Parts: sequence; structure tokens; C-alpha cells
Amino acid sequence: MSDPTDNYAVTADELRQFIERAEQLAAEKKDIAEQEKELFAEAKGRGYDTKVMRKIIALRKRSADEVAEEDAILELYKNALGMS
Repeated sequence: MSDPTDNYAVTADELRQFIERAEQLAAEKKDIAEQEKELFAEAKGRGYDTKVMRKIIALRKRSADEVAEEDAILELYKNALGMS
């Protein structure tokens, strides 16, 4: 029976490169999150509702059909509960 690790050659240099790249991406991700936090803090300081801004951003990522379908279902449910 062959050893499953026979198919994979692990070299210290290659492994180190993968790990260092992952660490670099994590640091970049942290920097971007900090920039996003600062952006929303500035918007809030200027009087914008950041919760609504985040909802708008999420909506812009979706297709118009998806949003329309969700809105229609939401209205149906609200009508069923007497909320309209």
C-alpha cells in the first residue's frame, strides 16, 4: 500500500511562501476593515444613517429581480399580519 503523502512534495520554501502570503492577505484585510470603519464613522459624523447605508450597499450587490421578489414576499407577509 502506498503512502498518500508520496503524491505531495512539501518544501519548506514553498510552504513558507504560502504562509507568508496568507499572513499578508490577513493584514491587508485588517487594514481594509479599519478603512471601512473610518469611512462609516465619517459618514455618521456628517449625519448619514450608516445602518441604512449598509442596507443600500447590500441591495446594490443583488439583482433587481431578487430584490423585487423579496419585497413582494415582505409585503405579502406584512398584509397577512395586518401591518400595511
